[in-house]
Amino acid sequence: MLDKIAKHFEFQQKSLNLRAYRAEVLASNLANDDTPNYKAVDFDFGQALSAAQSQQGGALAMTRTSAAHLDGAAGATNDKPSLAYRNSVQPSLDGNSVDMDVERAAFTDNSLRYQSTLTFLNRRITGLADAIKGGQ
Repeated sequence: MLDKIAKHFEFQQKSLNLRAYRAEVLASNLANDDTPNYKAVDFDFGQALSAAQSQQGGALAMTRTSAAHLDGAAGATNDKPSLAYRNSVQPSLDGNSVDMDVERAAFTDNSLRYQSTLTFLNRRITGLADAIKGGQ
């Protein structure tokens, strides 16, 4: 029963995790606006979400009892998507590729999408709670 409920929210969970990670990446870009030779990074959210959806995830993690044992999942990878350098809109003299307007717009867009995913998830939880109560 709990597996079915967890499966019901799996997409939103993965989406929220990726949105939170992207917020960290964009905030790092914003924080390093004045750092010489800093290169702005980002990742393609749609591609990362597709990759996260295609990964096989088990409900239980396997514990290694010896250093000689293999990890529990075949081909296990890091949950975080790979970052790519953002193309510089206007190169600066110090080699920094952060464009504050681009970064602020991306950060705001990501924040709005994070909030909308939370709102959608909240409505799904409310719907399930109403179904469990019997629609009183």
